[in-house]
Amino acid sequence: MASKVDIFDLGRLGLTSGEGRRLDLEVAVDPLEFGGERYAAVPRPVPAIMDVARTTAGYSLRLRYAVRLSGPCTRCLADAGAPVAVDARELDQPGGGEELSSPYLHGDELDLHAWAREALVLALPTQILCRDDCLGLCAVCGEDLNAAEPGHSHEAPPDSRWAKLGDLRLD
Repeated sequence: MASKVDIFDLGRLGLTSGEGRRLDLEVAVDPLEFGGERYAAVPRPVPAIMDVARTTAGYSLRLRYAVRLSGPCTRCLADAGAPVAVDARELDQPGGGEELSSPYLHGDELDLHAWAREALVLALPTQILCRDDCLGLCAVCGEDLNAAEPGHSHEAPPDSRWAKLGDLRLD
């Protein structure tokens, strides 16, 4: 059975160099703001799998989970319900330089909450859509083009540069 974890003590696993373990966890992923809109991860908390391997001086970590984002489609504003799969890896080798130092690991304490949230942000698509072929809203009347009749259109307004000709009277 998975347990909800925000801070995970890797030291309690008692791993020796070269040894690893797979853990089933539940992670809380806070709602996030993307493109000025608010999105929440469903389910809450999120079931996740974390693989931990002890290296000679540190840890190699992998976090995997899948969520559905509840929030508006960026084109039509309907509920997007976008599925997002997260597969994140971290490596922490003390003394190996900045590239080999994880910002989520402090000693043996892993900030799983922060890692899960930032991994989700990095896995987001460039646009969160209700479906791949979303047509969005009509720029003139605001109608949802996904539900509009085929050929939805509006008469183009007259060119404003010729507007004064409308005042011309040829009597």
